[in-house]
Formats: sequence, structure tokens, C-alpha cells
Amino acid sequence: MSSPSHCSIHSSRAYDPRASARSARSIFLATGQEARSEASTTSQTHSPSTTISPREILKKYDVIAVVGASKNPEKEAYTVPAYMKEHGYMIVPVNPTADEILGEKAYKSLMDLPPDLAKKVDIVDVFRPSEELPQVAQQVIEMRKTYGRPFAFWAQLGLENEEAKKMLSQSKIPYVMNACLRVVHKLL
Repeated sequence: MSSPSHCSIHSSRAYDPRASARSARSIFLATGQEARSEASTTSQTHSPSTTISPREILKKYDVIAVVGASKNPEKEAYTVPAYMKEHGYMIVPVNPTADEILGEKAYKSLMDLPPDLAKKVDIVDVFRPSEELPQVAQQVIEMRKTYGRPFAFWAQLGLENEEAKKMLSQSKIPYVMNACLRVVHKLL
């Protein structure tokens, strides 16, 4: 069972301009355990699985439905969408337990998006456990059949599912899995 990893970079010690990025940075898992102390600034996506360039997605599209968006400012499912919103992306939070996240109306599921909004979604970004990716992929496939969108499926760092990949590929929906929107955006 995969669980979402932090996709932010935490300094392991005070800033030292002489220290290399490799030795001064670490990636921490959601459990707080150090995943890799040798991570460099260009490898935080941990070899994502993709059928489309993650950078091209972020350059080309700007409306992101975030499945599993959190109302808790301590979670990556809050800070990553907040970062993307601060950088000009429109965020559509999807969370069955919230009414509003980041000042935006939250929807119970992708299928609950009003048609006029569903027609604008370019990317579906997922912060749910890997075993839930096929269910989200099915909703994305249904949205694509109904509205011609979204154009891409994105599963955050630490999330990957072979069944979801197969479903999306068969429906010709490009995907990125095991990559962080924020980290990729910072590399643009």
C-alpha cells in the first residue's frame, strides 16, 4: 500500500551556501521518516510514470481539480494546491467532508462538479491512497466522455497504480504518477 509522500523539500540543517543541494536537502515521507537524504533538487519526482511531459502539462494547462484536497494547512494536500493557486492556477477542491478549501467551493466528487465548471478542468490532481486511483481514474474517464476534459490525470508523489494506468491508457488520457505538482512547477 502506497501512501502520499511529502513533496516539499526540508532542509536537514541550517543553510550553508557551500553545502551542495545533495547534502543539504532531504525528502520526508508523510510518516516523518527520512526517505532519502541524498535527493537532489532535480530528482524529487522519484522517476515518475508518465505518458506526457509533466512540465508541458503545467505550461499548457491552468485549471486543476484536486481530489483529496485538504482543509488542514499542515498537509501537503493543502499546501500544494495553495502553492499552485498562488502561481496563477485555478484550483477546484474535491473533498466530501469540506464545504470550502483555499477560499474555493469544495465538491464531494468529480461527478458533483457543475457542467460549466467540469468543462473547464484541465488536470485532475490526486491526493488519495494508491489503491483508490482506479476509482478516481474511472471518474476522470466519465468526465472526459461527457465534457471532453480533463486533458491529464496527475497522481502526487508516492502514488501509483497499474490498474489506473491501464484504464487511463485505454481511454487515451495522458497521466503522470508519482510526481509533485509543486516540485515540477518549481523546475519550470
